[in-house]
Amino acid sequence: MGNSENYLNNLPDWTPESAEQQAAQQDIVLTSAHIDILMVARAFYGEFGFAPSMRPLCKSVADSLGVEMGRSIYLNQQFPGSTAKLVALFAGLPKPKNCL
Repeated sequence: MGNSENYLNNLPDWTPESAEQQAAQQDIVLTSAHIDILMVARAFYGEFGFAPSMRPLCKSVADSLGVEMGRSIYLNQQFPGSTAKLVALFAGLPKPKNCL
């Protein structure tokens, strides 16, 4: 189902509950705002075929959910650490290309 880093290999396997389980392993409790951001990342993947790195994630979230939610500082607060990697992980997407 997933690879060694727990990124899903099969996008249809994703559910909000699977996201909550992944987040719990990182001591993050997901809210509806988190899920909305994950859905934006999944839509980005559906359109472009790869997980968004930070800049495209900010732009996509701002376009879909509003400028305030698309600010990098807000996203970093919601997904502390490596924001784009965590969003991809929780959204059931492959790791963004430029994330180590």
